[in-house]
Formats: sequence, C-alpha cells, structure tokens
Amino acid sequence: MNKHIFFDNLTANIGSLISGRQKFFAESTDSLTFEELIRSTEVSVPEINSEGTYEILATSKIVRELDPAFRVEKWIGIDHPSIIYHHGNNERPFDYRKRAKNSFMNIFVKDRDKFNENLIVVRAPFHDGSLKEYQEKMMHLENFMAMIPASVKLNESIIAVLRNKSNAPVITCGISLGGWATNLHRSYYNSSTVYVPLLAGTFLGELFLKSKYRKLASNLVFQQPEKIRQLMNFHDDFMKVMAGNVYPLLAIYDRYIEYDVQKKSYEGHPVKTIGNGHVTGSLNTVALRDHILEVLQNSKKLEDSFNSSPGRG
Repeated sequence: MNKHIFFDNLTANIGSLISGRQKFFAESTDSLTFEELIRSTEVSVPEINSEGTYEILATSKIVRELDPAFRVEKWIGIDHPSIIYHHGNNERPFDYRKRAKNSFMNIFVKDRDKFNENLIVVRAPFHDGSLKEYQEKMMHLENFMAMIPASVKLNESIIAVLRNKSNAPVITCGISLGGWATNLHRSYYNSSTVYVPLLAGTFLGELFLKSKYRKLASNLVFQQPEKIRQLMNFHDDFMKVMAGNVYPLLAIYDRYIEYDVQKKSYEGHPVKTIGNGHVTGSLNTVALRDHILEVLQNSKKLEDSFNSSPGRG
C-alpha cells in the first residue's frame, strides 16, 4: 500500500470513528432530484463591483432557508475574466488563518498575483458553523441534496450578474464537493465558458456506495443502493452537454473519487492525472494551481469557444 492510499484509508477510518452515529444520511434518504432542486432553488445576488463578502439567502422546496455566500477576493474589473471557485467538503473558504481548511486560500489567495482574473469563491450552505452542526445536517439526504444545487444556483446567479455588464469569460472551478457542483452546473446550465472540476466526477452515488468513503455512510445507504444512484448520479445529464469545455483533474490513487470509476464521467474530454490520493491530492497545491493556470493559458480564445458552444444537445 502506497502512502497516498494509506492516508485516504486512514482519514476515512478516523472520520467514521468521529462521526459515530451521525453518519451521512443516517436519519433519512428521501429527497427530490438534483434537477428538481436546481430548478426550484431561488437565489438573489446583488451587483458585483468590488471586493468583499456577500451573505446570500437561498430557498428551495425542501429546505426553507439555506445560507450560501460568496467572497470577491480579487476584483480587477468587469471586463476581465472571472474565476468562480467552489470549495471542498467541510472547508471554511473565508477563513484565512494558517490552520484553516481552505483550498481556495492555498490555491488562489497565496499566489493571487499569478491570476489576471477576478477571483470569487462560493461558500456552500451549512459551511459557516461547527463540524457538529454540519454533521447533524448531513444526517438527512435532502439537506445534502439541497446544499449542492444551492451552490450551483448561486454560481449561475453570479454569472448572470457578470454577464449583464460584460461578455468576459467565466471559469467555474471546484475541488471535491465543489467539483461535483462544477459538473452539476455544466449539466444543467453550461453558461460558464470553461469548467475545471478537481477530484470529482458525475457518479456521486458511488462515492457513498463503493469507495472508501462509504465508511462515513449510514446503513440506510446500503439498504437502497439503486435509490441512492438514481438520486445522486448525474452522468446522463452531464453527457447531454456537447461542448468541449471541461478540463478535469483526477488522482490515480484516490480512494474516494476513484479514478477507474470517475474517469468514465469524462469520455471524450482530456483528463489530467496526478499521482496522488484524495487527501494528498487536495494538499498538492502546486499541481492543482498549475492545472488551472494551464487551462487558462490554453484557453485564450475563451469568448470565441463560449459563443460557438453548441450547448446541450
């Protein structure tokens, strides 16, 4: 067993012990679908013209009040490209303290001068409190299912505000949980110019059913695997989008976002691979940043590719 697999296994085992009875979906596995939730979620975004944090109220059919937010970390101007980044599970994207779990800070903020784009980070619902509060919410599948569409809808609302004043390219990017949100946005809106999902795919159900991460799932998940797959896997909708505008990165030794499973999400698209697991890959800031910068460098004609995109077929 190499060190990358070891750390994924160790982290899952520790997470299982810490969660105890508060495992994912331990209380209920009922929910609307992602598409139903995306269509029914309402989000209002103000004008964006400066740096700062924007707290947002969102509502959906199954969760009356959600608390997504976004932060404009770097604002060059409306006519410059914008990167909208989505964080990973249980991160705190507005917390810049040294010990904070914050991939946005590590990838973008620490090297902000390398990016000639507006930098925006979305905070998913339920990520402004304690780990205990988050675990309690995640005991209900409907909360998990509502959380990601809220980020998707906020992403779309930000794009709408930006495009209301400019045709500058928009790049939607995210890691792990944020990567699922990135791919979901492409599946149901495809309004970003380019998508860069990191350590994520389209077979979300397999994360809880088959990967090492299943140790954090409750027994209810394994009692109804097809229901979980029907609700959480969205590969068919992702593949309906014909545009060649997605540039994923996967880790070969990832025991959560398993390479052999999730690479099938991207048939016909170039997949960047790194020799890491999920834990070590998330910490491989240089590789993650270099991939994003490479996509930006190789996509100088972003507006042309967006304007000529065939969209959903």
